[in-house]
Amino acid sequence: AAAEAAAEVACRYNTLEYDVEHGERGSRYSHVEQLLTKICGTEAAMVVNNNAAAVILVLSTMVRGKEAVVSRGELVEIGGAFRVPDIMEQSGGILREVGTTNKTHAFDYENAIGENTGALLKVHTSNFKILGFTEEVSLAELCAIGAAHGVPVIYDLGSGALVPLEKYGIHDEPNVIDAVASGAEVVTFSGDKLLGGPQSGIIVGKKRYIDAMKKNPLTRALRIDKLTLAALEATLRSYSDPQRAEAEIPTLRMLAQSRLALRERAQRLNDILKFAGVNGMIIEDFGQVGGGSVPTQMIKTIAYALDTDKLSPDEIGVRLRGYDIPIVARISKDRVLFDMRTVQDDEVEYIADALANMLAEE
Repeated sequence: AAAEAAAEVACRYNTLEYDVEHGERGSRYSHVEQLLTKICGTEAAMVVNNNAAAVILVLSTMVRGKEAVVSRGELVEIGGAFRVPDIMEQSGGILREVGTTNKTHAFDYENAIGENTGALLKVHTSNFKILGFTEEVSLAELCAIGAAHGVPVIYDLGSGALVPLEKYGIHDEPNVIDAVASGAEVVTFSGDKLLGGPQSGIIVGKKRYIDAMKKNPLTRALRIDKLTLAALEATLRSYSDPQRAEAEIPTLRMLAQSRLALRERAQRLNDILKFAGVNGMIIEDFGQVGGGSVPTQMIKTIAYALDTDKLSPDEIGVRLRGYDIPIVARISKDRVLFDMRTVQDDEVEYIADALANMLAEE
């Protein structure tokens, strides 16, 4: 649905910035704002081109020339060496670090609040975990501190799940709806990753802050284009019904697949390859949701393990990646594995043909 929506917008006239009801110029954010506010339970919403852009825009609007108080344990570096302190500097805000790497207490934030405090910033450490002798202030606690001192709370949630993930076996991963309910004035998150849509940065929260962001000169430089907006709108419409979202959005569909369905897919691949004279085995394994989302939790899966001594695992990997549609397998314990949670039904024959042809040549 997302791909079709983007194609439709690419090929025809569209109402990107046109209000058809009043026959005048409109806002590009209107196409998704109502959907986001309904799903997330917020007053307003807007979208930019990725979550790093969303954070820069929020900080530039809310804390330029003022301090943003953040725990030292949350000064993360995301992909491509982008760091929270650097983003803060670019936004014109002043970074006020509190606590230590492994322990930050409520009084650390309270003691840091002063006349020049613009906001309390919490950053979800979506790509790493600190374990052991640790303590952090929850979002709900931070919001209570902010409310008591009249200071807004900004939450950079990052990965952006719109549904609880516990039923998929993923625990302690925050979701947007709970973050909003905790009282954060502004929440930012990705439209891709756990949400499952196109790359984008979503901002939801209080109307007065988001209205100010829409007027920020940076907004034009960071704005989202019509193709991404169309794809995101289609993705968000799927979230009107959780079961529909689980069936239609690939990220959720892969997480929700039963082990029986995974085993049946593995058996189909195994049967095709057996007929072609290729040996392998079906094994139980663990898969990772993603390096930038839920980094420490593994989920049970079923994999097909190739069994051949004709080529080394590394050589097999190189050849598979060289196909017209590259096949990226995982090498573990000197075996080439195909995780059935990430293989779609219509990809089984393509993978089988590639392996059979490659090994027949040797």
